[in-house]
Amino acid sequence: MLDCAIIGGGPAGLTAGLYTSRGGLKNVSLFEMGVPGGQITKSSEIENYPGFFDSTKTGLEFMDTWQKQCFAFGLKHEMKKVDSVKKIGNHFVVILEGGETIEAKTVIVSTGAVPRRAGFKGEDEFYGRGVSTCATCDGFFYKDKPVTVLGGGDTALEEAFFLSNICSDVYVVHRRDEFRAAPPTLERAIRKENIHFITDSIIEEAVGDAMGLTGVDIRNLKTDEIRHMDNTGLFVFVGQDVKNDVLKDENENFICEMSDLGQVVVNLKMHTSIEGLFVAGDLRIDAPKQVVSAAGDGAIAALQVISYIQEQQ
Repeated sequence: MLDCAIIGGGPAGLTAGLYTSRGGLKNVSLFEMGVPGGQITKSSEIENYPGFFDSTKTGLEFMDTWQKQCFAFGLKHEMKKVDSVKKIGNHFVVILEGGETIEAKTVIVSTGAVPRRAGFKGEDEFYGRGVSTCATCDGFFYKDKPVTVLGGGDTALEEAFFLSNICSDVYVVHRRDEFRAAPPTLERAIRKENIHFITDSIIEEAVGDAMGLTGVDIRNLKTDEIRHMDNTGLFVFVGQDVKNDVLKDENENFICEMSDLGQVVVNLKMHTSIEGLFVAGDLRIDAPKQVVSAAGDGAIAALQVISYIQEQQ
């Protein structure tokens, strides 16, 4: 039986693996189908991780040392897909694709969430090269330059406001003439002189060259007119797809308490409503969606796992 099964190999899962294995647990496995590292491996530059200031390294190179460090302390990587998790008595059963089962005393789920794609032409081509889903991560690259934000919810307008303090102008493109954001959030954005609203419109295409994004084509849904704007930054905020399937039972019901958005409800110690089940990273409620925060979650969850196992003994 595993001391701890960690599902998901991003910064939260890897850090949980490091802290559990280095903290004395002898039998810890991380389940991740691909190479561990998470979404950050798709980033072309890393500038905002404390103590790390080498913009010549990509996200993939940044995470490579994390993997080596974790595995050096005994963490095992199982390249297997987890279908679901269930608790039976005082332990858990991890059910793998194909029906194989593995028992574990504790489970940390860190499968995360992925930004929803808008589906316009050029989005995938220029993702990480001008198209971004994180203003906090990438906003500084566009200091004193104009950028475009796509979306009309709270996140889009909050991120637009954040960008307005860095960039020269922020153009918010929204497919409707009314916004879904909370009134105070909308009013704050309206008051900012360098935030401009382009409503009843969508991004038709992201355009660029071998160096990256150079501009966007915006189509007005009422007139069908296409307007081109030159800029090198496009931030897309059209929602998140939370990767929570492993927490569903055979009847598609969640095994622990969830928010209306499908995020796991946890306390400050990463405890879920099920004893012995912990969640870390973007899968949890109120996640800041930053590498440093996910790593912190993983460390907290791991320390709680060690404490939980000691108490059970």
